[in-house]
Amino acid sequence: MVEQTSDDLNLDAIFQALAHPIRRELLEQLAGGPESVSELADPHDVSLAAVSKHLQVLKDAGLIEVEKDGRVRRCHLNAAPLSAAFGWLTRYRVFWEDRFDALANHLEEEDQ
Repeated sequence: MVEQTSDDLNLDAIFQALAHPIRRELLEQLAGGPESVSELADPHDVSLAAVSKHLQVLKDAGLIEVEKDGRVRRCHLNAAPLSAAFGWLTRYRVFWEDRFDALANHLEEEDQ
């Protein structure tokens, strides 16, 4: 049995959070600055409760922070966890670039 480290679990949560198009759109909205839950929900054709559930997934992954100011919940983007996902993806990007370069070299050698 393969044991997962806390880093692996973080990556799982991050990629799960990024897997849904509404959650990606919410992150893009928050890249422009903090917004209330109702402001985040406005452009989406889903209920406020559904947006709240999406925000909870983002919060659990560490991608947003939510502060309560009276009756208003204001969300802030926390992009730091995305660096772990970017690092993981970059490692595989380098791997595939190397494989494609090797394939190109092999094909060039066959042509000669």
